[in-house]
Amino acid sequence: MSFPKRAFSIVVLIVAFLCLPLILMQFTDEIYWTATDFLAMAGILLGFWLFLEILYRFVHKKGQRILVGFIVLIVFILIWAELAVGIFNSPFAGN
Repeated sequence: MSFPKRAFSIVVLIVAFLCLPLILMQFTDEIYWTATDFLAMAGILLGFWLFLEILYRFVHKKGQRILVGFIVLIVFILIWAELAVGIFNSPFAGN
């Protein structure tokens, strides 16, 4: 798959992923996202994808790609959790 097609499909996936909280907010008061929350998550997801794209261009061995992808995934989850509930009690915490 060429880069423009892959980039378009990733952007579509990010938009679809961001539609989940938007839809769920219509049915429950437990989920309340502002425009800033949507922009932050879009930025995190886009950054996650771009970082993986750059790293995969420089890392050629399959085992190393899996390891790097796993590390980037863990960092993504930690950033998301910190922004969502503040597991490290930083000034950015969402609690």
